[in-house]
Amino acid sequence: MTETTKPDRRYDLVVWDWDGTIMDSTPTIVHCIQQACRDLGFKEPDDSLASSVIGLGIHDSLRRAVPWIEPTHFPKLTDRFRYHYLAKDHELHLFTGIRELLVQLRADGYLLGVATGKSRVGLDRSLGFHDIGHLFHETRTADESFSKPHPGMLLELSDVTQVPVRRMLMIGDTTHDLDMAANAGVDAVAVTYGAHPPDTLKTSPSLAHVDDVEQLSQWLKENLTAQT
Repeated sequence: MTETTKPDRRYDLVVWDWDGTIMDSTPTIVHCIQQACRDLGFKEPDDSLASSVIGLGIHDSLRRAVPWIEPTHFPKLTDRFRYHYLAKDHELHLFTGIRELLVQLRADGYLLGVATGKSRVGLDRSLGFHDIGHLFHETRTADESFSKPHPGMLLELSDVTQVPVRRMLMIGDTTHDLDMAANAGVDAVAVTYGAHPPDTLKTSPSLAHVDDVEQLSQWLKENLTAQT
């Protein structure tokens, strides 16, 4: 047993998705994808399609959200998306209760991580703006690892924290998060208040579905410790 594992606990490292799980950003991301398409005169995806790609890296997201445009146009589309998102970034908020939950988990001695489709620059900007960067021990982004659902980000977090995958828990709001966890051999919990609806989340493996941060907090309280 490594120094980071404790026998009285079921999990030692809790890894979080960012957009739609920690930060209430789903509607803004959808709007920015659609606005970027309007700027360039492209057919825009509907809300359902635009929200379905949240959690992937930016390039994968746009290719899936707007598959009808020529590949040569994606750099311009990416630039327009980033332009609109940066204009809204400072208006985004953490989900109610998330900060308090993270603070409590950290105080209880759990390791916290992030595995996100955001870029490193984008994640660091959000961590700094919301003043919660100090709560996380390690973070991984899509531009420095593999995009979900590849297990790379979780496997890297396991390596750097020396926590075995069997003692890690992934929390996310999309099937991309849940499938990444399954591919890494990591347990997962789905939150239904983010990008993917409950029926979609049920198509991927998870231990539970929780509808809000209060339910998530209660589930963690009951399940992070070892089962007796």
